[in-house]
Amino acid sequence: MAAESHQFHILAVDDSLIDRKLIERLLKTSSYHVTAVDSGSKALEFLGLNEDEHTDSILTSVSSDHHHHHHQDVEVNLIITDYCMPGMTGYDLLRKIKESKTFKDIPVVIMSSENVPSRIDRCLEEGAGEFFLKPVQLSDMNKLRPHLMRGKVEENKPNNQTKGDMEEIHSPRGTRTRYNGLEVV
Repeated sequence: MAAESHQFHILAVDDSLIDRKLIERLLKTSSYHVTAVDSGSKALEFLGLNEDEHTDSILTSVSSDHHHHHHQDVEVNLIITDYCMPGMTGYDLLRKIKESKTFKDIPVVIMSSENVPSRIDRCLEEGAGEFFLKPVQLSDMNKLRPHLMRGKVEENKPNNQTKGDMEEIHSPRGTRTRYNGLEVV
């Protein structure tokens, strides 16, 4: 039933209510389905990622059934998170996602109001797909699409190969590819 009007589902994480409402509005305007939470731990809970932590073993079996049911029901296609949050930062959340077997392929986008190159590099090295500076603009939403499409239509594109090669140079890891090319020559 839902497959016909399939929308990409984006999990937005930001401790600021104003920023959360803004990103939610931008994503909905770009016709994404959005779930917004206010902390990294809530994001992990929503994904069902904190089940292996000791605190959860205290919960009754009923609630763990609910958990399993919950995260089979909901497929998240992309996570967009603020960098600076109390408790778990966006960087911590990114690392937890990338360490998880189930969720490591979900693209993670980091947002920050501070333009700190070392922070941006660190996030990209850990596997972030994009780093947006706040305030996030509607035009930034277009940058999410390639990350979402990559998972969906990878096999169906005959001209994917040449496109991939061209994109590689622009990607954060592109520099490495170029060095390899030089070494081979």
